[in-house]
Amino acid sequence: VALGVAWSAAELIGKGLAVPWWDAAWCLLGAMSAHVAVNALNEHADFRSGLDLITERTPFSGGSGALPAHPELASFAWRLGVGGLMLTMLIGLHLLASHPGLWLRLMPLGLMGLVLAVVYTPWLTRHPWLCLMAPGLGFGPLMVWGCVWVLMPPPMPLDWRVCVLGLVPMALVNNLLLLNQFPDVAADARSGRLTLPMLLGRNACLPWLALQYALAYGVLALGCVLAWWPRSATLGLLTLPLALGAWCVTRQHAQDTARLLPALGMNVAVALLTPSLMALGMVMALV
Repeated sequence: VALGVAWSAAELIGKGLAVPWWDAAWCLLGAMSAHVAVNALNEHADFRSGLDLITERTPFSGGSGALPAHPELASFAWRLGVGGLMLTMLIGLHLLASHPGLWLRLMPLGLMGLVLAVVYTPWLTRHPWLCLMAPGLGFGPLMVWGCVWVLMPPPMPLDWRVCVLGLVPMALVNNLLLLNQFPDVAADARSGRLTLPMLLGRNACLPWLALQYALAYGVLALGCVLAWWPRSATLGLLTLPLALGAWCVTRQHAQDTARLLPALGMNVAVALLTPSLMALGMVMALV
């Protein structure tokens, strides 16, 4: 969301236009409620299936452990997930009503996001390639494009720069999910899931980790060099050593969960900090 808002602000202020901050706030709230919804529904489903009771939990994977410790909260988790979905839908309808000219663009994004949230745990986790791409699709293109289309004044043509920008968080969030699945291979197999580390093996997933890191940082750097977005967005490259460190540790200790923990932590930091630093750099360009 910060990435989409920062890019839009740079474009709007560069053209002498005001940034619709209230719309940005609605986008942020909608994204947060969608995130809460999918996490709560996943937590509830994993508890009901018994997966949370057998998983090898780490600080970065295996669920929060809240429901195994407090099973009486299972119904609350389900209500929280459904409530998050309903709030997301209401915010989406509000934005559609406020921007009637964007129905054909925003409605497909919103519907796709709701579908991803609902079917992720019961269906997508049984299809390894779809499971790999689903989180990145939600946090990358759906959120970045949606924010930009809401904030930019109509009629805004489809801007290929925005399409490319969404690939950065997409690739990094895909890697966040992929690496976090390494410790869960045995438990996921017992619960009927089929993830990429289960399908290919942990070591065979290393090229996919490298490819998605290369895509994210390659797009980031190329966009700055070619001025697709402010060059100060190169702040995002500060996380490159963390990404390299995560890949190297994973290559050495893919089969050893205890020694893999530093890689999991660095990978989380990369996914969170890279788009945040890019957004900060874009805002700094406006000062």
